[in-house]
Amino acid sequence: MTKPGKRMRQAREEIERGKPYELAEAIRLVKERAVAKFDETIEVAINLGVDPRHSDQMVRGVIALPNGTGRSVRVAVFAKDAKAEEATQAGADIVGAEDLAEKIQAGQIDFDRCIATPDMMPLVGRLGKILGPRNLMPNPKVGTVTPDVAEAVKAAKGGAVEFRVEKAGIVHAGVGKASFDGPKLAENVKALMDAIAKAKPSGAKGTFFKRVAISSTMGPGVRVDPASVL
Repeated sequence: MTKPGKRMRQAREEIERGKPYELAEAIRLVKERAVAKFDETIEVAINLGVDPRHSDQMVRGVIALPNGTGRSVRVAVFAKDAKAEEATQAGADIVGAEDLAEKIQAGQIDFDRCIATPDMMPLVGRLGKILGPRNLMPNPKVGTVTPDVAEAVKAAKGGAVEFRVEKAGIVHAGVGKASFDGPKLAENVKALMDAIAKAKPSGAKGTFFKRVAISSTMGPGVRVDPASVL
């Protein structure tokens, strides 16, 4: 069996370290090196010229990628009565209220996205220490606290991606699968970058997009020239 270190060294051949590639070429290099036995996720890492410790430099939002993510997303919804029924009919995997809160408190977090109706937020708020660190806390700014739970569920299932800048000023997001063709991946990357550009905070000074890199789950990163994306 080939050792991972050797495989990674082979994968890095042809890639000039530190060189920013045009988006289409970067995607080609990444796809060629996505040789794992599963359909690897294509991920983008974007270094932004912000310090998220300051409230006026936080970057977050949601974007429905034009070609989806290729990933099956499990959605949990906090809702009651008619809204709970709407969420179920829209395809939510888990729907509940106090019973769902108890499961989460017991460590049963088998979902990727959490949505809540506004009236459920006093209950959901008590779960902040559990859901917050996992980036699962419902938030009206990204459309996961809403009375229209059916649309929110459909968006989550259809390829909506939440993005949020981390402490180091980096946004990470999955933009598709290695099985996607190059133009579809490029379209998804450009849609994500456009959404982040529109979410540029008032406190951001200087160069906003400092560095962009793309990689597959198991493959090496390839730098991307931001000018080829924007």
